[in-house]
Amino acid sequence: MPDPSSDGLLLDGSVAVVTGAGRGLGLAYASALAAAGASVVVNDTDEQFAQEAAAGIVAAGGKAVAHAAAVGSTEAAEGLVARAVDAFGKLDVLVTNAGILRDKVLWKMSDDDFDAVINVHLRGTFTCARAAVQHMRERGAGGRLILIGSPAGQRGNFGQTNYSAAKAGIIGMVRTWSMECARAAITVNGVVPIAATAMTSTIPAFAPYVEAWQQRGEPLPAWLRRGEGFGTPDDAAPVVVFLASEAAKDVTGQCIGIGGDRLSLWSHPQETAVAFRDGGWDAAAIADAWATTVGREPQTVGIPAPKAEG
Repeated sequence: MPDPSSDGLLLDGSVAVVTGAGRGLGLAYASALAAAGASVVVNDTDEQFAQEAAAGIVAAGGKAVAHAAAVGSTEAAEGLVARAVDAFGKLDVLVTNAGILRDKVLWKMSDDDFDAVINVHLRGTFTCARAAVQHMRERGAGGRLILIGSPAGQRGNFGQTNYSAAKAGIIGMVRTWSMECARAAITVNGVVPIAATAMTSTIPAFAPYVEAWQQRGEPLPAWLRRGEGFGTPDDAAPVVVFLASEAAKDVTGQCIGIGGDRLSLWSHPQETAVAFRDGGWDAAAIADAWATTVGREPQTVGIPAPKAEG
């Protein structure tokens, strides 16, 4: 859990909505925000998980209410904002964490597999952010949008067409909304966490370590925490508190990685090699020049499998 005592990191008086906060990373974000002084609306599709998460935060001395809803629709998004306003009078911080997986390779992925993931991750982020920004702009007091991405959205991942596309789209929205919301003093940033959760337990490379931590309480090995930046949900929560705080009032349009012992800043896509030809390019000229110019160092794809030290 982050230490909220540093100057500029206290969130007393702030109100936050965290989607998908009944378990895992979302619960860690909600708990950390509450520990820093924010009042939190805990959202989850499962009412029991949402209620239990909110009750746990209250029992720890925080302020929280539950709101069960499946994000994606405009009605659900507006309901979340209304819940924050009804319970706490306003909304300052939105953390869009809700997500699902429907992993299959391209040729086996159904329309429903694709649409379900896009609806929750991409459309859910859009509708929730739109409702939050409409409220924040009307209040005129600024705000914070913290959108949760994934390494799969940065680099792609085998079997995750839908998830990779949605997470890449979310970071695209971070960049666009950071420009659109700047005059209203609303910052917009992306977070790319890597943590042991129910979702990462489905990834073969991480599954043994997630299982050992979740089921047997074994700590994640130091080489995994540092070398792969892979940690617990609580390890990822401090960056959300930072971005919600006054200390990050000038941070916007950024994509920040966190996990285990690693904190990082992801680059924006940019050209890595350029070649010119008078009069333009035809296919034959591209083929002749490729290996010695722009194709000399092709970019890698995918999330590297963890490799134990030694």
